Amino acid sequence: MKQTSWVIRLEDAADNTTIEDLQAEAFGPGRFARTAFRIRENVPHREDLAFVGMAGSQLAGSVRLSPITIGETDALLLGPLTVSPDFKNRGLGKALMLTALDAAKAAGDQFVLLVGDAPYYSPFGFEQVPFGKITLPGPVDPERLLIARLHQDDLPEGHVHGKTL
Repeated sequence: MKQTSWVIRLEDAADNTTIEDLQAEAFGPGRFARTAFRIRENVPHREDLAFVGMAGSQLAGSVRLSPITIGETDALLLGPLTVSPDFKNRGLGKALMLTALDAAKAAGDQFVLLVGDAPYYSPFGFEQVPFGKITLPGPVDPERLLIARLHQDDLPEGHVHGKTL
């Protein structure tokens, strides 16, 4: 039976171990070498922008947004967005994305950057960053560097850094 409704709530400290296990399963041990993971290293995610999706009492997925700067502009880095293999292709990832983006927009944030697949993320308003406009501190496929404008501002430009609050 395909589950179509989810309970989405803010992440709490008790969820961390399960979220870490989901991320390990989804992205493997090589995830720590990826540029997006390295940007988030030592940068706590925003607690007001970290959500989990519940299937009954089971944590089925999560999404986190972390503060960054792009040049001089404050922004957010999305990720990881993770859904348990038991619950993939049932709309949970999309529900988590919409919740996180709506919350970021309501909080007054301007931009959300991510490294991901354009066909999946473009329906949420993500567009490919023009080549060279935004640079990351490590290798990234330029076709997978995507940004969402939450308030239709001009795209920022510059180097990306993690931002501690």
